[in-house]
Order: sequence, then structure tokens, then C-alpha cells
Amino acid sequence: MSNTPHTLGEEFPGKLEAIHALKAQDASFARILEEYDEVNDQIHRAETKIEPVSQEHEAELRKRRLVLKDAIASAIAA
Repeated sequence: MSNTPHTLGEEFPGKLEAIHALKAQDASFARILEEYDEVNDQIHRAETKIEPVSQEHEAELRKRRLVLKDAIASAIAA
């Protein structure tokens, strides 16, 4: 989805090479990245009213995105 905020490039500036390398080496990490993109897209669709959801569901999606972002940051730092 174009113009979606919070892309991995925005969230981890200068780290895309490390992310791509980890993705190629670790299937589990690749699944985390895929889920991050899916959740981020769901949030964007909710925010832009393309697919409105309840405030509670949107809050849960935001929490899930944060957990995934933390997992990505930990993997990059390791």
C-alpha cells in the first residue's frame, strides 16, 4: 500500500540492509516482518477509513505493531 506511514524504512532508517540480511537467513524473522507489514497496512486502512474498525480493535492493532517493532529492533541489535 503506497503512502503508508510507519514502514520499516521509516521506523529503522539505515537498517534496511541488516533487515534484508536477517530476513534471508531467518524464516522466523521473515514471518515477523510479514506480520508487521500486514498489521501496519490494517492500521493504515482503519485510519483512512478504507476499512473502519472499532477504537478498541485499532488500539489492539497498534499494540501488536509495537510488539512486532520491538521484536525487529531486538533482532537487529543482536
